[in-house]
Amino acid sequence: MSETAEKTPKGPSGGTVDPDEIARFQAMAAEWWDPAGKFRPLHKFNPVRLGFIRDRIAARFGRDPKSAHPLSGLRLLDIGCGGGLLSEPMCRLGAEVVGADAGEKNIATASVHAAGQGLAIDYRCTTAEALAASGERFDVILNMEVIEHVADRDAFLKACAEMLKPGGIMFLATLNRTLKAFGLAVVGAEYVLGWLPRGTHDWSKFVTPDELKRGLAGAGLGVVELTGVSYNPLFDNWSLSRDMGVNYMALAEKPGPR
Repeated sequence: MSETAEKTPKGPSGGTVDPDEIARFQAMAAEWWDPAGKFRPLHKFNPVRLGFIRDRIAARFGRDPKSAHPLSGLRLLDIGCGGGLLSEPMCRLGAEVVGADAGEKNIATASVHAAGQGLAIDYRCTTAEALAASGERFDVILNMEVIEHVADRDAFLKACAEMLKPGGIMFLATLNRTLKAFGLAVVGAEYVLGWLPRGTHDWSKFVTPDELKRGLAGAGLGVVELTGVSYNPLFDNWSLSRDMGVNYMALAEKPGPR
């Protein structure tokens, strides 16, 4: 690693933020945009995530997913944005993007990279609770590979739900707490294949689909869709699948007229 994790990372703390988790990802901040580096799995995962997000947003808001800027006019929050791997393509698709992360180094990396690409993205070192308290509202929220790293899952979901406009939608991606996920996402990915640094994931924080649905319901959101995401080692790619035993994504909506 090119940087060392801080025991107490700079930036927002308390609430749903887990300082140990933030420190772990800040230590890898410089590698966010290296497709062969520590975040290689996310680079490989991105095409299937982006297709799912674009197509569901287009369907929800009556847009043509094949147009140049199908997200034009929509305000989007990428919470736990890291280095901006999703924020940048969302901006290119026309959305007004706010990228939020509790790690200062992640935000610095994301900001520098976006500037180099000529993209206007509003990156902020902050938390979901702080954004909600400030009255921020969004048409779409991306909550991808974040929920298994927070300190208080239900409080985090409620803060995110508060920021959704009526009729708005939130995307979530996480890992199921199964023995299969422990074997593949922890032992396999971290200890055998070395795709991720050891200790990246805490299996006890993985979230079952039923737990996610209950948490979303408690926050006033309804689940519209659940889908598994599976890796094909022969083709080295990811695709949507019926298997939610390891990785899965969810689409949730907030009731009310748009």
